[in-house]
Amino acid sequence: MSPNILLVEDESAIAEIVMYNLQKEGFEVSWENDGIKGLLRAQSMIPDLCILDVMLPGLDGLQICRVLKSESRTRSIPILILTAKSQETDEIRGFNMGADDYVAKPFRIQPLIHRIRALLRRVEQTEESCNVLALHGIEMDRRNHLMSARDVTIDLTPTEFRMVWTLMSQPGRAFSRSELLEGARGEDIYTLERTIDVHVRSIRRKMGEYEHLIETVRGIGYRFHRK
Repeated sequence: MSPNILLVEDESAIAEIVMYNLQKEGFEVSWENDGIKGLLRAQSMIPDLCILDVMLPGLDGLQICRVLKSESRTRSIPILILTAKSQETDEIRGFNMGADDYVAKPFRIQPLIHRIRALLRRVEQTEESCNVLALHGIEMDRRNHLMSARDVTIDLTPTEFRMVWTLMSQPGRAFSRSELLEGARGEDIYTLERTIDVHVRSIRRKMGEYEHLIETVRGIGYRFHRK
């Protein structure tokens, strides 16, 4: 699937050049020429990357960047700031608001495309690393919903998998039953706090010789063994 890029640029001549070249490279490109519309479009479509001009009507690019990076649904979107200003203070402001890269006009299109590809690769690598956990011989692959011990698959239910993922993502930290409930619930809205202990017993049984890694913390809940 082609990466979806949102371009927010009020100069139509520049927007048309950028869109033409990105589409030629296989990207899907959406365009807005107004800051407010650009922010709303980003919040609704959740693009793979945003290119934001600084000087925009409505909201400027740095304001859009600040909003997107402050919201949980959009903070992971890589943002490239595109502006006619080449002042160092403008660049610093952009990075302080969470921008991932910065290109000053006038620019050449191929270096811009290289930067876009580099940002998308960085996100892909980060997502890949965030989808795998490994500790004490236990491996979890969230993308493929697999858990294994020394290459032997452990067959967990979706709720059990989410519980172990929550524990293993922060080894040594004690999670209350209510916290585990939030992490385990997923699409199963009927998971109840009192069933957490039942799930833990099932998980330990399935883990066999590794059951000791799920530790009971009296008065609190459970944790994954750290040392």
